[in-house]
Amino acid sequence: MVLGALTGARFTLKSPLISEDTRATLEALQRMGAEVDLHPSYVRMCLEELKAPGEPIDARNSGTTIRLMTGLASLLPETTTLTGDASLQRRPMGPLMDALTQLGASCTYIGRSGRPPLRVKGPITRESADVKGDVSSQFISSLIIACTQKEHDTELTVRGAISSRPYVDITLDMLNRFEAQIRETRSGFEIPGRQRLARESYAVPGDFSSAAFLLAAGAITGGRVVVRQLDEESPQGDRAMLDLLSKFGASVSQQAHEATVSGGRLKGIVADVRNIPDLFPILAVVGAVSEGKTVLKGGENLRDKESDRIASTTQFLQDMGARILPKDDGCEIRGVPKLNGARIDTRGDHRILMAATIAALVSTTETVIDDDESFKISYPGFVRDLHQLGCRVEVRK
Repeated sequence: MVLGALTGARFTLKSPLISEDTRATLEALQRMGAEVDLHPSYVRMCLEELKAPGEPIDARNSGTTIRLMTGLASLLPETTTLTGDASLQRRPMGPLMDALTQLGASCTYIGRSGRPPLRVKGPITRESADVKGDVSSQFISSLIIACTQKEHDTELTVRGAISSRPYVDITLDMLNRFEAQIRETRSGFEIPGRQRLARESYAVPGDFSSAAFLLAAGAITGGRVVVRQLDEESPQGDRAMLDLLSKFGASVSQQAHEATVSGGRLKGIVADVRNIPDLFPILAVVGAVSEGKTVLKGGENLRDKESDRIASTTQFLQDMGARILPKDDGCEIRGVPKLNGARIDTRGDHRILMAATIAALVSTTETVIDDDESFKISYPGFVRDLHQLGCRVEVRK
């Protein structure tokens, strides 16, 4: 959506995910001057000129939205205010704001330092900045996109290893598809300025992050799940779910645009989730019912997601009878044959809701989840798709 808007011409996005997060992005782009025509199967947009919004941008629960829009706001000579819901206001913004300040933007926090809400006034004009790489890949994606549009070339230095590196790879791949030129160096990225992005349309591929929940359901229930429209050549890091399920012992096969998972004798594994943090809750569910010990590590940044995902994942699985211990960077699990039904507090986190729902499929009694809608943030078709697979799930208002 952001790259399509930056073409400055009419752009069509085919097969879009229309969720709470992407609606927040569309509304933000509209407030920054984009004309948007939204249909169930496509979005048409045109942004002739980026403009400062007359009122604050509300990114709702979407970290991606506020971080990408903060980068766009730094291109403008007027002040833009950006905010979000209570969960988003706890998420870090400091490394991105610091880098934009180095590039010449005026950045201020309205409340708590380092957290939204915030104000940004550009334009960014300086030619170098550095950013911490180990907090969020979204900071780097935002900076790279914004710097393609500024007047001068930019040398961006990344300090430390990049957290969730596959998401930066997705950004670079998409920019390449829009005819942008970015050069990766030993220390970061060289980004030519004044680039005009060019593309008339793009079709969104299937999302491995959402598919992971359905594929895990096939693995732990002993059933068989087929998910279509998944590109095995995609740079999405969460396609690792297929390899990880295979290591757990599930039967996994993949063709060009289709993945199939069915159950097997599951055994615990050791997995580094540094580059795949969104898989942590559902991997923990699989580990909870796998024989032996499962170790999930490398996820220090999980504590700064929509919830503290190490704490929230550990809590709901403990409530369901799992033998799981939290660690600073993940958890250790000793598998049990079955989980118990429980009343689950998702802490408003969409991935906790979905992971707990999948866990409930192998529980001995009914599970009641205190959240009937946060799945709409990223996967509004979640309940529909579970019904299609034969799961008994009831949404109660």
